[in-house]
Amino acid sequence: MFEKKVARIRRSRSTRAKIAELKAVRLAVFRSNKHIYAQIIDGSGSKVLASASTVEKVARAQGGGANSGAAVETGKRIAERAIQAGIKKVAFDRSGYRYHGRIKALADAAREAGLDF
Repeated sequence: MFEKKVARIRRSRSTRAKIAELKAVRLAVFRSNKHIYAQIIDGSGSKVLASASTVEKVARAQGGGANSGAAVETGKRIAERAIQAGIKKVAFDRSGYRYHGRIKALADAAREAGLDF
């Protein structure tokens, strides 16, 4: 299992290096077994501009959890918060995870809610 995590982190490095080179605002996603987290991080990588997760009280009231439905709600919330902060265009940082399941559901929901990536 440790090797699996190391491989994911290795895959994420090339994506993050390219995004850092472009100095783009990024939508970073972390997936655990119980929750999914999303953050909008500025181009320098030092400041979180907006965040959403299934740990929040709003998400727990709707059922929360580690399923695609919860990822869709998290994607909508992160897009709304980013637009409120004046951010429309982001680079999608999937953190080395495959683009399917909860990651894809979050990304599609964020696009539908108005984020451009």
